[in-house]
Amino acid sequence: MVSIDRKRFRKLFPHLAEEVEGGKSKAHIDQLGVSAENEDSLTERRWAGYDPGVIDFIRRCNTEEQAEEIIDYLEKRGEVMPERVAELRRQLREEGLRSFGDKKEPDFYHRER
Repeated sequence: MVSIDRKRFRKLFPHLAEEVEGGKSKAHIDQLGVSAENEDSLTERRWAGYDPGVIDFIRRCNTEEQAEEIIDYLEKRGEVMPERVAELRRQLREEGLRSFGDKKEPDFYHRER
């Protein structure tokens, strides 16, 4: 494996270094000629291949009962190990539904973040 110092990397790849170190800003995306019509496809591509987990499903629930149903369902399907199921149930019982994170509303994955 070849090692390169930060200064040389910036000199050889100034645009890539800027992107890696600072992230893409909306202004940078605009400079690339991305129109508002294409912004949705950029957002969709960011989530392409993402496989939601048990926490993602729990965060869509309105009630603790719904969360229990999700946990039961995924346990029966073998998608969540028994040890993890116990942890999830304990957290739900002791800390509540929103301890898993804010509620994910419809179109969560389609909104720009």
